[in-house]
Amino acid sequence: MIFLAEMYDAIIEFMDTGGQVLTVIGSVIFIMWLLIFERFVFILVSYKSVKKHYINSWQSRAEHVSWNSEQIRNAIISRGATKLNRNIVLIQSLVVLCPLLGLLGTVTGMIEVFDVMAISGSGNARSMASGVSRATIPTMAGMVGSLSGVFTVAWLRRNAKKETELLADSLVVRH
Repeated sequence: MIFLAEMYDAIIEFMDTGGQVLTVIGSVIFIMWLLIFERFVFILVSYKSVKKHYINSWQSRAEHVSWNSEQIRNAIISRGATKLNRNIVLIQSLVVLCPLLGLLGTVTGMIEVFDVMAISGSGNARSMASGVSRATIPTMAGMVGSLSGVFTVAWLRRNAKKETELLADSLVVRH
């Protein structure tokens, strides 16, 4: 229990060192990863039953060669692709937002450095240290959050495309 309290204190101290922008970056990264885990659960668990339902509804049709059947097949494939790609654009937006928020942290931290320099009238390193940390830590956090999301979004997009193609291949046209 003491370990958890010390870990909590270390996190709070780190968040204070980075300033308010770091709290916003942390919230954005948390929401991004919550959406990413939702996509993982859907792809690895729920999509199997959805795909099975789509295949069964296609195979239960009496005919597969008419124009109407082709449109129904296209609609089933489109529904599957829509379910697979849900929230990916939102995740991508959060990935893009992370480094921009890091840049905001850099700007606000540097403003703090310049305020200290204006008040003290010198370039004392000790007095500027707080502003420098508030400038660099959010930048690092934004870049780390963005990089983790970039690779994950690439995997999600690639997997959604592959699963859509597999669904299209599963909906065979019988003459």
